[in-house]
Amino acid sequence: MAATIIFRPDEDTARALEILTGDGTSVSTAVRSALLAAARQRARADLRQEAEQLAADEQDLAEAAQVLRDMETLRAW
Repeated sequence: MAATIIFRPDEDTARALEILTGDGTSVSTAVRSALLAAARQRARADLRQEAEQLAADEQDLAEAAQVLRDMETLRAW
């Protein structure tokens, strides 16, 4: 089910919308594409932040190093 969204663009968003629709793209398509792009960007930023936090977790790094040491002893010659 589609929902109707109404917004009042300010000068910056009106210019952005003109750019996105300048090639004949409909406003609806431009807004949908922009929302999807923004959501992907947010998801990437969230993943990057989580990865940075994990990379800085000393306890996790120590545990991973121990697992690597334990696995090394099981390696076939």
